[in-house]
Amino acid sequence: MGITQSLFWFLSVLALVAALMVLLSKNPVHSVLWLIVVFFAISGHYILLNAQFLAIVNLIVYAGAIMVLFLFVIMLMNPNTETEPRKNFLVQIAGIVAGGCLLTVFISLVKQASEMNNKTALLKTGNIGLIGNLGKALFSDFVVPFEISSVLFLSAMVGAVVIGKKN
Repeated sequence: MGITQSLFWFLSVLALVAALMVLLSKNPVHSVLWLIVVFFAISGHYILLNAQFLAIVNLIVYAGAIMVLFLFVIMLMNPNTETEPRKNFLVQIAGIVAGGCLLTVFISLVKQASEMNNKTALLKTGNIGLIGNLGKALFSDFVVPFEISSVLFLSAMVGAVVIGKKN
């Protein structure tokens, strides 16, 4: 087993364990810190895929800026589990049904990925992860989703300000 494959498996296990710890941590600050570990592991995968720009942007934007915002919002809201009301039974059932639907989608994706394993993609160039190709694709084919995501981030920031505003 080569070093690339060893790094892939290490980063994959690290990302999965850290993602589980995000869900299982009782303290929300610890969950955010585990999410930063997940972002570092994903950046490692980007580097293995020769997408250095995406790796650096992932570290700067997600592990840096977004996680600082998450920590700010968590500390601002100060969630307290002792005073939080118990969830309704119907809400718990809805969560279980939604989780089951998500699990079904994941199983379907894994089956499709195993079917696609033997097929190869036709590539126009060998520079897949470089910034020039990313810019061309982002501002030609994906300009509408890119702008929608920027409006989504703007509305999230406005929502954080409204939630944090004192009466």
